[in-house]
Amino acid sequence: MNFLRTLLIIILAYYVIKFVVKLFAPYLLKKAVDKVQKKAEQQYRNQQQESSVEEGKTVIDKKPKNGKQSNNSVGEYVDFEELD
Repeated sequence: MNFLRTLLIIILAYYVIKFVVKLFAPYLLKKAVDKVQKKAEQQYRNQQQESSVEEGKTVIDKKPKNGKQSNNSVGEYVDFEELD
């Protein structure tokens, strides 16, 4: 009898949790989406404020000249010949 009672409690708890999740999931999802949207809007506003160029103007940003830059992290090139 205790086994059936435990099984009934587990099944009842499962359906209660399932109902509560269905009830609150849309609310929690909406809060998460609103939070992400506010963060994206804030980043967009910050980007707009940083851009102090008037509309219609063309700005060309160039890299500073630091002499010849070599890519030493790739390694050394070794020339080889194939043997037959």
